[in-house]
Amino acid sequence: RESDHRAWTPVSYTVTRQNATVQGLTEGKAYFFRIAAENIIGMGPFTETTKEIVIRDPITVPDRPEDLEVKAVTKNSVTLTWNPPKYNGGSDITMYVLESRLIGKEKFHRVTKEKMLDRKYTVEGLKEGDTYEYRVSACNIVGQGKPSFCTKPITCKDEIAPPTLDLDFRDKLIVRVGEAFSLTGRYSGKPAPKVTWLKDDIVVKEDDRTKIKTTPTTLCLGILKSVREDSGKYCVTVENSTGSRKGFCQVNVVDRPSPPVGPVIFDEVHKDHMVVSWKPPLDDGGSEITNYIIEKKDAHRDLWMPVTSATVKTTCKIPKLLEGREYQIRIYAENLYGISDPLISDEMKAKDRFRVPDAPEQPIIKDVTKDSAVVVWNKPYDGGKPITNYIVEKKETMATRWVRVTKDPIFPSTQFKVPDLLEGCQYEFRVSAENEIGIGDPSPPSKPIFARDPIAKPSPPVNPEAVDKTKNSVDLSWQPPRHDGNGKIIGYLVEYQKVGDEEWKKANLTADSCPETKYKVTGLTEGLTYKFRVKAVNAAGESEPAYVPDPVEVKDRLEPPELILDANMAREQHVKAGDTLRLSAVIKGVPFPKVSWKKEDHEVSPKADIEVTGVGSKLEIRNTVHEDGGIYSLTVENPAGSKTVSVKVVVLDKPGPPRNLQISEVRSDSCYITWMEPEDDGGSVITNYVVERKDVASAQWVAISSSSKKRSHMAKYLIEGTQYLFRVAAENQFGRGPYVETIKPIKAIDPLHPPGPPKNLHHVDVDKTEVSLVWNRPDRDGGAEITGYLVEYQEDGTDEWIKFQTVPMLDCVVTGL
Repeated sequence: RESDHRAWTPVSYTVTRQNATVQGLTEGKAYFFRIAAENIIGMGPFTETTKEIVIRDPITVPDRPEDLEVKAVTKNSVTLTWNPPKYNGGSDITMYVLESRLIGKEKFHRVTKEKMLDRKYTVEGLKEGDTYEYRVSACNIVGQGKPSFCTKPITCKDEIAPPTLDLDFRDKLIVRVGEAFSLTGRYSGKPAPKVTWLKDDIVVKEDDRTKIKTTPTTLCLGILKSVREDSGKYCVTVENSTGSRKGFCQVNVVDRPSPPVGPVIFDEVHKDHMVVSWKPPLDDGGSEITNYIIEKKDAHRDLWMPVTSATVKTTCKIPKLLEGREYQIRIYAENLYGISDPLISDEMKAKDRFRVPDAPEQPIIKDVTKDSAVVVWNKPYDGGKPITNYIVEKKETMATRWVRVTKDPIFPSTQFKVPDLLEGCQYEFRVSAENEIGIGDPSPPSKPIFARDPIAKPSPPVNPEAVDKTKNSVDLSWQPPRHDGNGKIIGYLVEYQKVGDEEWKKANLTADSCPETKYKVTGLTEGLTYKFRVKAVNAAGESEPAYVPDPVEVKDRLEPPELILDANMAREQHVKAGDTLRLSAVIKGVPFPKVSWKKEDHEVSPKADIEVTGVGSKLEIRNTVHEDGGIYSLTVENPAGSKTVSVKVVVLDKPGPPRNLQISEVRSDSCYITWMEPEDDGGSVITNYVVERKDVASAQWVAISSSSKKRSHMAKYLIEGTQYLFRVAAENQFGRGPYVETIKPIKAIDPLHPPGPPKNLHHVDVDKTEVSLVWNRPDRDGGAEITGYLVEYQEDGTDEWIKFQTVPMLDCVVTGL
């Protein structure tokens, strides 16, 4: 039977010999055989072969080995390899025998001493420069077979061959994160090259994930569980003394991208939509971002709603929002290998929040010349929309209309050089910002500037000198500097120095406290000597000092008082009632005189304001009345003498009432009115008198004369029997004065006869200076009611009767006797 079958096949039924030939077997197959003896009784038990028998030809020595090659040659060794013989002679090869022959000798000598089954052998201990031939034979159990063909003669010397490199990978390799990858290849070279692996020009070192394996002919770099940081340019270098070869591979370990970079910026917010933007991921996963996925969510709900998944831009409009609701935005980045983690925005309320830009702060003006100036400002809040333009306007300080300095847009610069200014004019500037919503409010106006070239420091003042002094002060004067440096002289700084000291002290701290070309230095010590100097100051700074030529000793000098009268101190001063009276004079004298004002040699009214300065004095009375008129005197006095001046003040007003109004010559249709001029004509000539009458039964006065310049008037056209009152007023250029009115009504009737004499006149009491008299009514009253009794007296021995007074009663006390 065959060794791999269980079924037995009969070979012969009648074999009487003790051997048999089995035909029909297959060469190379293994068989088992068994034999049983048989007699007339029957067949006995089988006996089997213990081992399988392979069917083959009879065993011989092996054929010669094949492909004997020299693999390496050095100055003292040779390395050879070969392949087995095509036929091993029917038995396994038990060893190989390598032989060599030195060129020039006839015999081959065995190189290998022990049994050798390897088909590679290095012959060592050779002499440099010797030349050998080699052959090899195979041996089996029968014996040694024929030798192989000899190699070509081989001379012992070091071989040199430049490196070669054959790589199994291409220039680029893409690997998913977490996967392993390897870079392999083959190399050669004599002497044996050195293999070096680099990544991005840095030597690769082995670790838990990085493995390097190098054999004499192969090389391999392996990375386990790759990460994004394994991406880079890998280089393998094969180098020996004859040169080097390099191989490159750009490895890209790809993954899904990292999240987009926040924060999410709300570029526009409206009541029904928003526009948001963000920055791309810091790591795109090694593959270009294919799109972004944007979602929105009401801040008070948990449901995210898709907006878009097809945008490749880093900005997106979020539509369909409800006004007043707060929303969050979620953004993913996607590439070929997956979707990133999300970037989530802050909450934002949907409402219109854009407006025109705010007003910039007050602009600053610099680099001013006679025809231009540079306006500088800070960017204001843009109102939510980017600023697209700035509007710069100018106006002269005294003008009211602002004018744009240019029609061209000004952006993004926050300064502008304004041309075409008029030299010497003073300008203000303002700035407005504009966005797509509109133009914002203008900034506050800049500080005014004059259009003129930049100024320099002035030259020193001219000819400073001490013009006056007291026991504690010195008055200085000087002339302006010859050159003002193209800038207005703000003022002057005055300094003084005590003779013998080094320190100069400031008499005034700031230049604007001394704008004129004179100054009084105070607070000095009597009897000491001082030096003085003056500096001019403009916007550019201080000039060099100008010195008073000689030191000045501080002491009083005596000068008698002197009065220089102003125009309001003329001999006679007229002032209209209600106006303000002002009297003033310039006062000189050293020391400064004592000042006193008098009116009619009495103190002036408390309502008068008196002011005394270092150069003069002024008296002022507001709302003058007639009583404020009179002779005013001003007296100035110092140890050197005194001086007094006077002025007559006339307060011009309406005249007073006329005096002594009398009615006479009464008739039935007329009467004669007389009066005297007012005591006070108001300081002006009486121009006319106004005469009026009134029926006692009427409330209205009737003018009967308004232009009379005389002090009498005949009142005509009276109605007989009617009682009348009369009044008179005087007028001058300042108006009409008060009326004087008759005390009792006058009845328009013809004249009456005088009454008769009183009766029974006698005294009832006598004193040393007075007499009490009584009398009776007269027998007749003359046709009219007696209005009074005229009492007269006569000194004994004289002829003249003296009127005492008219009395209405029947008694009288005569006094003054």
